[in-house]
Amino acid sequence: MEELFGISKTQLKKILTQALSRGGDHADIFFEYRATSFIKMEENIIKTTSYSISSGAGIRVIDGEQIGYSYTEDITFDNLKEAASAASYIATNKKENLIAPIQRTRKRNLYSVSTYSIEEPISRKIDLIETVNKTARGYDSKISQVTVTFSEELRKILYVDAEGKFFEDIQPLVLLTCYCIADDGKTRQGAGVATGGRSGLEFYEIDENSPIEIATEAAHIAVTNLDARPAPAGSLAVVLGPGESGILLHEAVGHGLEADFARKKLSNYSDKIGEKVASEHCTVIDSGLIPGLRGSINIDDEGTLPEETIMIENGVLRGYMHDILSARIMDMHATGNGRRESFKYPPMPRMTNIFMKPGNYDPEEIISSVKFGIYAKRFAGGQVNIVNGDFTFGVSEAYLIENGKITAPLKDVTLIGNGPDILRKVEMVANDLKFSRGGWTCGKNDQRVPVGIGMPTVKVSEITVGGTKL
Repeated sequence: MEELFGISKTQLKKILTQALSRGGDHADIFFEYRATSFIKMEENIIKTTSYSISSGAGIRVIDGEQIGYSYTEDITFDNLKEAASAASYIATNKKENLIAPIQRTRKRNLYSVSTYSIEEPISRKIDLIETVNKTARGYDSKISQVTVTFSEELRKILYVDAEGKFFEDIQPLVLLTCYCIADDGKTRQGAGVATGGRSGLEFYEIDENSPIEIATEAAHIAVTNLDARPAPAGSLAVVLGPGESGILLHEAVGHGLEADFARKKLSNYSDKIGEKVASEHCTVIDSGLIPGLRGSINIDDEGTLPEETIMIENGVLRGYMHDILSARIMDMHATGNGRRESFKYPPMPRMTNIFMKPGNYDPEEIISSVKFGIYAKRFAGGQVNIVNGDFTFGVSEAYLIENGKITAPLKDVTLIGNGPDILRKVEMVANDLKFSRGGWTCGKNDQRVPVGIGMPTVKVSEITVGGTKL
């Protein structure tokens, strides 16, 4: 891929030499080319189409805990040398640095694609959208509005550092969404479903990901919620459904396990390695190795192979997610979690695909153990303090549990609590781990990256439920 960016290996070594000319512990260069496309249908017509391309390179110098970073959108040897010089000013301790021979880094292939979606004819994507729209509108006469979108991305990256590490990767991404509004003349309810991953259009040829399945599910939830009861309020047993409830794990727990928060003493999990921080039923893992998921990566944005990182094992804190900088400072190894939104930003510790390991209970056994409570299946937006884990989450699809059975749909369900506290209250974990195929994107320090989430059915002894019926 050197041809794409037009910089030879000899020139790369000269740029790295310039970056370390004032000293420093580490220097690297990150190249990126990104093409994105978006299509939106409303009121039975295509209302929006867009296509954009961006490219550039960022240069980082690390000196102790300090980072010097500079980038350019015009990739030429002279511009890169100038950016390297700017980044070099972070270094304060002049020392000699030798640039190692550049060696190609081994990598995996977690997203094998025959043809990248963005290279396919637009007619194929419009066919998908029209199928979703037609299916959703035909589901029930109460469906009054349907909005369908298709987005795609192709990201080509190249990385090289002063230690001789060199890698390149091509990362595809597709996402098809359907949002329906149901109206029975008395009330209106909306519901959305999104599905996608690191794949080509063949992703939507699989039955569970098909346009018909996406549309049917969104329309079904919207129509079902027309008859939803007001949610009860108070401290109740809550069963988290498989898959999408992993967003609660991501937001309320996962960020506190990212090493930059932990080393700065900003996390509930700081300085607690080896201590019990959750129920013995809880094992929390981050893995960038699951083929096809949004958060999966052949290699992270600073040349580290991703791995399966066990952070909490049977309730005991084992470690954190690291990038190169946090690993150096904390004397740990980098876990392949160094990620960035684009070449304009330096990397930082970020989740890839976070999930809870499945347990030994059957899902039906968990439901039958609840006399009165909430089954939270699908989550809407919420507010989270990503440092301490305090959260307020809306639940877009929820049901009442009465005498061990799922009964009426509920509306206006809000879950309020603290992530680490909730993990201590986990009583049962089922054997039905499911990974969501939704369009999850994580924001941190004004950077957004695609991520994946997974969860088995989990029983929490009590969570504060904000509802309208006491």
